[in-house]
Amino acid sequence: MKLFANIKNFAADESGAVTVDWVVLTAAIVGLGIAVIASVSGGVNNLADRISTSVAGTEIGVTPTTPNDDDEGEG
Repeated sequence: MKLFANIKNFAADESGAVTVDWVVLTAAIVGLGIAVIASVSGGVNNLADRISTSVAGTEIGVTPTTPNDDDEGEG
């Protein structure tokens, strides 16, 4: 009869069910995060390529030489 009592206690115990709920919830959150990363990564890569192209064409330390209309003929 002790075997039946142990089976009845095991069936009534819900502590494992809470753990399963947390595992399912965590898996759903991780899946959602992966889905967001997958959908955003294409746009981020495109933006990074455009920024890279823009920065690659920029010269640093070069001052444009344009004549100033106010300085002509003075001095």
